[in-house]
Amino acid sequence: MKTLLSIAMREAGTKEIEGPLSEERILKYAEDTGFVTYSNDDTAWCSLFVNWVAHKSNHERSKSLAARSWLKVGQFVDAPEPGDIVIFWRERVSSWKGHVGIFVGYSRDSSRIYCLGGNQVSISAYPSERLLGFRRLKPLVKIKFNRKNIAIGASGLEVIKLQNALNQIGFSPGTVDGVFGSKTKSAVQIFQSSFDDLDVTGVVNKETKARLIELLSVSG
Repeated sequence: MKTLLSIAMREAGTKEIEGPLSEERILKYAEDTGFVTYSNDDTAWCSLFVNWVAHKSNHERSKSLAARSWLKVGQFVDAPEPGDIVIFWRERVSSWKGHVGIFVGYSRDSSRIYCLGGNQVSISAYPSERLLGFRRLKPLVKIKFNRKNIAIGASGLEVIKLQNALNQIGFSPGTVDGVFGSKTKSAVQIFQSSFDDLDVTGVVNKETKARLIELLSVSG
């Protein structure tokens, strides 16, 4: 399962073409996500792009070209991690207009929010005062683990699945990057401490995986 951020980053540099022609890559986003009436890149495509990234990473999506549609998708988070969805208002808070992108981080003084989004796929800064909310998308595929224990120092697909699972049930492991570091270990330990029958080791063994899958089936 690839992460939203890694998929989005590979599209960096995509931008609309001025004039009557349209960028073929943007039209491909529309084709892949079922927006059959989208035929010209003069139409705002920030939500189209996020829908495409969510589709490619097997996450839920808004299925709308309206940026504010993402306020109704996923779960609300107030401590976002890179890869979460961020929605801003445009013109005024009460307007229907907005912008949506994939959260990257805050400026040092927290006055700006950096995100990767459409209308030109690049990292852009928006004033924090224009924030409408952050959302964390749920994976659409059922998470399954192999039999091998997962512990600090591990990396790869199994760690990405673990991090996605922890995020989905509310135990943030930090950025979903496929690297089992100290923050992921801490999230595992907090999760394990929630159950009397689990040893708080930070190692994801058979018993811990079983509990994770049990909770995922409830939350899904």
